[in-house]
Parts: sequence; C-alpha cells; structure tokens
Amino acid sequence: MDNSITLTDSQFLCILQLASPALPVGAYSYSEGLETLVENKAIANQTTLKHWLQAELDYGAIRLEAAVMVRGYKSGIKGDLEALCRWNMWLSAARETQELRNSSWQMGRSLIQLLSKLQPQILPLANAVGNPCNYAIAVGIAAAHWQINIKAALLGYLHSWASNLITAGIKLIPLGQTAGQELLLELQPLISAASTEIIVLKDDELSCCSWGLSLASMQHETQYTRLFRS
Repeated sequence: MDNSITLTDSQFLCILQLASPALPVGAYSYSEGLETLVENKAIANQTTLKHWLQAELDYGAIRLEAAVMVRGYKSGIKGDLEALCRWNMWLSAARETQELRNSSWQMGRSLIQLLSKLQPQILPLANAVGNPCNYAIAVGIAAAHWQINIKAALLGYLHSWASNLITAGIKLIPLGQTAGQELLLELQPLISAASTEIIVLKDDELSCCSWGLSLASMQHETQYTRLFRS
C-alpha cells in the first residue's frame, strides 16, 4: 500500500498554518482533563504523560474527533451540506461533559470566524453548519477548501492536538521544554499509526473508551484552582 503524501507548496503551507499553535482559536486555554490528572498525581512526569496520550490515541475521544474531521472533509469536498450538519450534530451529542463540548464549540466558532475573513468562499459551508460548529468540522471544512491531502490534514490535526496537550503538561507537571519535544518526537509513530487506522474507519466502527477523560473533565468543573478552562 502506498502511504506517500503529495502536496503542493501552497497546500503544505496551509496545513502548517492550520496546525500551528499560533492559530488564534484558544486551544492553549484547554488541557482536556490534564489539569485534574496532574492535581490528582495520576500524571506526574514525562512517562505518565506519554502513557496517557498514547492511550488517548489508541482508544480515546480524539479518535472520534479525528474521524469526524475526516467526514467533515469528505462532506466539504462533495458539497454535501446535509452530511456536514449531521456529523456536526453527531459529534456534539458524543461529548460527555459540558467542558469538552464547550471547548469544541468555542474553538470551532473561532476557526470559522477566522476562515470567513481569510477565505470568504467557505461561507456557504460554514453557514450550512451554523452555530455551534465543532472544531473538528471546522478543520475539515478548511482542509477541504484548501484541497489538502486528507492524510496530511489528519496528521496535522493529531499533531496539533498532541502538541497542545504536551504544552499543557510542560506548564502543569512541570516538564522542561526539551522533555516536551522529546515526547512529541516519540509520539510521531503513534500518531502515524493512529491516522492510518482512523482514516479507514467505517461509520459503524466509530467508538472510544474515554471514561478516564470524562471523569477528569467532570472533576475539573469543580476544581478549586485552575489554570485551564478544561
């Protein structure tokens, strides 16, 4: 099987921009339960953070998000507005806590607003989805508009997710910057393997085991001191 990815210079730069930590969507303000896990000492060093991120890539909610991003991309390419709306509502319903749902909606809204100013041509797709729009759907719309290779878009999405949580771990545990970069490098084959699995998932195969994330998120809502919004 040929796993090569071909991108034009413009497409490569677009995926870098879309996955950049400088993208103003507020991702830096969310830890997706890591703050609770560090507070409870379930995550205390580079090794335990890697174990958590690996488990999320293997079984967690990020797989659902990424799979829905793929479906948002395909719906955008086809101009299938009904499917785009359906998957957006499906992902909203799949969110298990208010914090996780709100973070997805806020980041999705911010990205759609940004894209509408940068690329007004996406407005028909954005308007069809309406508000709230999940972040995964917004990324799928952007990748479809820029005609980015779907595997490249998926890798960028997962890498951006991992980079954001590692940055949160650096602040919370704390870890050094070098340790964070070591961890991001170690996750590369895991991200690659996860993307290969996610991209071929059928609709009736979408599932996850994210009760650990859900419990951490629910506890975070009442945590006494918080640096992050989730």
